[in-house]
Amino acid sequence: MKKIIIIGASSGIGEALAREFSARGFIVGMTARRLELLDKIKQQLPNMSYTKKMDLLDPYASIDGLNDLISEMGDVDIVVINSGVGYINHDLVWGLERATIDVNVVGFTAMAIASANYFIKKGQGHIVGISSVSAIRPYREAPAYGASKSYDSFYMGGLRHKFKKQKINIDVTDVLPGFVYTPLTSSNKKMYWVSTAQKAATQIYEAIIAKKETVYITKRWRLVAWMMRWVPDFIYNRF
Repeated sequence: MKKIIIIGASSGIGEALAREFSARGFIVGMTARRLELLDKIKQQLPNMSYTKKMDLLDPYASIDGLNDLISEMGDVDIVVINSGVGYINHDLVWGLERATIDVNVVGFTAMAIASANYFIKKGQGHIVGISSVSAIRPYREAPAYGASKSYDSFYMGGLRHKFKKQKINIDVTDVLPGFVYTPLTSSNKKMYWVSTAQKAATQIYEAIIAKKETVYITKRWRLVAWMMRWVPDFIYNRF
């Protein structure tokens, strides 16, 4: 039976992924700040699961926590880095930007490095990073969020290049969701083509199993991503 760890599994896409993979026969490890929510989810999963309290604001403790969870599970095949925060920041409040950077950049990198080092030692594995379509173009409403997600996608690409160049059998999947109904997006009134977390999780599961390098969630967001990349600035800036 294959094993997966989902970092940031207490709600939204992470919770839906935990349920999806457990239903598909995986042993699931779940991490989050709110252990009580993880324990509630654990009771509802059909297969064996593990939980670990983790706060990416403390990257060193999170690295130790991930390694401890891997040891408890005995082995892991896939690590999904899903934890992330984002804030609409019209007034450019430093505390909000700092929190975004600390979790989405520093914390994300800590988890990616810990996962990579484990899989390098093991000789194989699969790292999945949940980024965002916001990574494609600067986002004026939440500058740090878009920038942090762009960093995440580029970092995953750097790892993929490293593993291919060194002929290390580690797959890397960069997931770029569009709008998904989650606690993170609950205050956004301008969403369109919105997916449920469960639909997103099903498509992410399929992409992971297929070992895709890059996937847009839902699939129609590939078209939006293409337009965002190529539309001229004088048009993009009007939106």
